[in-house]
Amino acid sequence: QVQVVESGGGLVQAGGSLRLSCTASGRTFSWYAMAWFRQAPGKEREFVAAISRNSNTDYADSVKGRFTISRDNAKNAVYLQMNSLKPEDTAVYFCATPRTIMDISRRVEAYDYWGQGTQVTVSS
Repeated sequence: QVQVVESGGGLVQAGGSLRLSCTASGRTFSWYAMAWFRQAPGKEREFVAAISRNSNTDYADSVKGRFTISRDNAKNAVYLQMNSLKPEDTAVYFCATPRTIMDISRRVEAYDYWGQGTQVTVSS
């Protein structure tokens, strides 16, 4: 049973920073891609960033240059460092990982295991 758990959300002023953490247990963490998505009220879940088993990364255009995804296989953890936050970054942030060994994807449907989400609120 794969379990995904996020932490690190909170309230921050525009221009500030937050670091989200995610752990995935129940299998060999280093074999699998990891990704972050977010969902704002009334909007669809959208891709934020992903990191492959080889630490290749991909970012949504809206966060490129401000967010950094990284992983620590020894800790079974993936991180999302968020800098220069904007009010439009306000959302519930989800960590996800696929069932199979695959390249990173921006598609929600490509990921099978999801955390419960962590709220990020950026005030103006």
